[in-house]
Amino acid sequence: MYADKIKKRFDYQWHIEPFGEMKVPVIIFGDEFIIKELDDKVYEQAANVAKLPGIVKASCAMPDAHWGYGFPIGGVAAFDPEQGGVISAGGVGFDIACGVRSLLTGLTVDDIEAVKGQLADSLASKIPAGVGSTGKLHLSTKELDNMLRGGAQWAVEQGFGIKEDLEHTEENGCMKDTQPRYVSDKAKQRQQDQVGTLGSGNHYLEVQKVTEIFDSTIAQAFGLKTHDIVLSVHCGSRGLGHQIGTDFLPRMVKDCERHSIKLPERELACAPISSDLGQQYYGAMNCGINCAVANRQVLTDLVRKVFSRVLPKANLKLLYDVSHNTCKVEEHQVNGGKRKLFVHRKGATRAFGPGDKSLPDDLKSTGQPVLIGGTMGTASYILVGTKEGMQLSFGSCCHGAGRAMSRKSATKKWHGRDVIRNLANRGIIIRGASLRGVAEEAPGAYKDVSVVVDATEKAHLAKKVVKLEPMICVKG
Repeated sequence: MYADKIKKRFDYQWHIEPFGEMKVPVIIFGDEFIIKELDDKVYEQAANVAKLPGIVKASCAMPDAHWGYGFPIGGVAAFDPEQGGVISAGGVGFDIACGVRSLLTGLTVDDIEAVKGQLADSLASKIPAGVGSTGKLHLSTKELDNMLRGGAQWAVEQGFGIKEDLEHTEENGCMKDTQPRYVSDKAKQRQQDQVGTLGSGNHYLEVQKVTEIFDSTIAQAFGLKTHDIVLSVHCGSRGLGHQIGTDFLPRMVKDCERHSIKLPERELACAPISSDLGQQYYGAMNCGINCAVANRQVLTDLVRKVFSRVLPKANLKLLYDVSHNTCKVEEHQVNGGKRKLFVHRKGATRAFGPGDKSLPDDLKSTGQPVLIGGTMGTASYILVGTKEGMQLSFGSCCHGAGRAMSRKSATKKWHGRDVIRNLANRGIIIRGASLRGVAEEAPGAYKDVSVVVDATEKAHLAKKVVKLEPMICVKG
């Protein structure tokens, strides 16, 4: 029904105009190939989001969009609290603040070739990864609440990293409006031993080389040159974030009935932003964001210690840390005026353009680094936010390649041992917590990240800066 109504409005921009209960149009960014290959469920989910109370401007889907829980993954939507806007756990996702952190190393490809195997083994042995993985850091209830309030700032105060890391972390590493009392005991128990762990699924730690530069001026400003070594970490809030979603979704379903909100589907459960439940979820979700950035900060400290032993000349400096499963309060231009909106990004990266006041001084002239993960056998990209993207998509863009098939289908098509061997033949070392996990994340299970990133740039959501290719990948 919805796929039949998609029309090309501009190059790399496709619209479904409002009909029925839709309050705003659906805008999907991509080229004709992406639109042709798009799962019909994405149209339906994006249109259902357009029916929610208080949504403004459009329900957006990024070029890597695919079927998700409630919102499509790659979905972006903003809600106005003054117009009865809602906040949705399904619009944030279960892995709250899953994101990417990229670090410069001061090394080149030549520096690590001779010790690549040793480095891979050391990273795999020191970085806890896999389903239910735990680390050496055990937090008491009081310490855990402090972490939920302080995020990466808490981690730095505990000795995990340096103050300069915070300047290049989204929100300076700490969301302020936290409510740890609304995070359940079960969620906290799940996280007591998981700070500083990678987790499973598509999470990874990757040693990458810069193979192509698209914008030499911005690359230089970011400190990137061809053959440089970059280290990227992709992970989120682990068991705590998942439990927050699990706890609030059924409560939101009931709250919708109380507020006479008609849900197109149960997975879009939400609560009015101004309601008690809406504020409770917002406070708990901000705790989840802080948990994720604290997790990546502790992992950064572990990685630095490995490099100091294997490659003492390395100097790991944080380029940027940005999340892609969040709801943030931001000011955006809507209908000629600035409005304070609750912007949901579900599998979509914040991509603020040059001049934004939230950026550190050394990035204000360039715009925000946008970190796009690919697969362990293809490429990742560093982009930069644009002024056009601020208007088109609330300063948002894609977050990765996007899955092309389910994990179950991937394990039927590939075996983890074969994936590892094939990538080793190409000079890419894989260290996985399980062979099944490696098979689930086989490069062929994903869309072509280069196609996604090209469409993102041509839609003016973000601009390509450099291409990164993997040398070592530690998988959960």
